[in-house]
Amino acid sequence: MAKIKFSKDVDALLIELSDKPIDYAEESGQLIVHFTKAGEPVLLEILDARDFLLNSLSSVVKGTEVTLPE
Repeated sequence: MAKIKFSKDVDALLIELSDKPIDYAEESGQLIVHFTKAGEPVLLEILDARDFLLNSLSSVVKGTEVTLPE
């Protein structure tokens, strides 16, 4: 089951998808995805989480699509 944590001191949202060991990570803008050796996603990190969440909620209300800034 996924675990979600917010790290206030660094303004990051951490979404743990599994407890498998992390082998590597890939970063795209404010999103970092950690993978196992087999390429399965284990952990998602969303940086500048407050802005992301506010923009996401605003988009839900407006019915528009959310994009992560590069």
